[in-house]
Amino acid sequence: MPTLIAFFLTALIHPFKKLTAPAGRFLRRLALSELGALTLAESAKLSDDMLVQGVMETIINESHELDFLPFIEVVGNSLQYNRLNVAPTVAWRAVGDTWTEDTPTFTEITTNLKILGGDADVDNFIQTTRSNRQDQAAAVIAQKAAALAREWSQTFIDGDVAVDANQFDGIRKIVAGLPASQTISMGVNGATLTLARLDELIDGVRAGSRVLFMSRRTRRTLQGLVRTSSVVLESRPGMFLEQIQLYNGIPIFVNDYILDTETQGTSTDCSSVYCAVFGEESQGLVGLTGPGGLLVEAVGPLETKDATRWRVKWYVSLALYSTLTLARLLGVRP
Repeated sequence: MPTLIAFFLTALIHPFKKLTAPAGRFLRRLALSELGALTLAESAKLSDDMLVQGVMETIINESHELDFLPFIEVVGNSLQYNRLNVAPTVAWRAVGDTWTEDTPTFTEITTNLKILGGDADVDNFIQTTRSNRQDQAAAVIAQKAAALAREWSQTFIDGDVAVDANQFDGIRKIVAGLPASQTISMGVNGATLTLARLDELIDGVRAGSRVLFMSRRTRRTLQGLVRTSSVVLESRPGMFLEQIQLYNGIPIFVNDYILDTETQGTSTDCSSVYCAVFGEESQGLVGLTGPGGLLVEAVGPLETKDATRWRVKWYVSLALYSTLTLARLLGVRP
């Protein structure tokens, strides 16, 4: 029912687009509140601004994990939530037994929004005289969006607030602060990937909408292992009809910022594989975004040159609700 309501609300946005800007924003916000957490791919469908929608599609094409990762809109500059440490227990009791009480314990986590973005200047002469085949401003903004997506993908993996306070912590840093059971090793000095170890990694996270992140080299190794078993990796179309490979039904996302030069013992040619659960309901990874999501602003004409400046920006961060929804397999050698 909420999806049906959101459909009609979204359909109403276009006829009333010419009303005041607050009215349009109210309708869009109401539609989003009915849907709850949205992926970036879904939010692109709700945008009636072709420029913003095009930028979102560019980002999703560059960073495919955004096809799945749900985002929560944060009002304010941070999100506070409680992460479960120790679950409560129960026991079988005999008649007349003494009952003991225990309660769960939590750790309060605060995740701050960070600012990611950049400016792009478009020469007015070029925009006016050479936009007969392709809008020059749109092309420049699309390239800026692609750069933003690549920076997001890198920070998603190895962001570290201790190194750069302007970033958010990526999954490598997050998993390092989880219980030791969430880090699985291929060995003291690493070893070649095995399906048994990969299955152990997957079993290390709570069931839900799980995904795998790995390097291209590791994916090639996985493909070889699967072929040896006389089967092939399944695949299905993604948001923009790109093929996403699956291992036992779990999407595989290649991230070029998962390095093949990590050190494990005496080996310096190691890599990692990450398994994560997405979604707030599954207590997994969620993206955090400021009101309005991804923003494309026309800053305006420049004083010192005949050009117009555009700004692409995103107030964004990453949160993990449970310690059992993220795990890392390290020491994966070629």
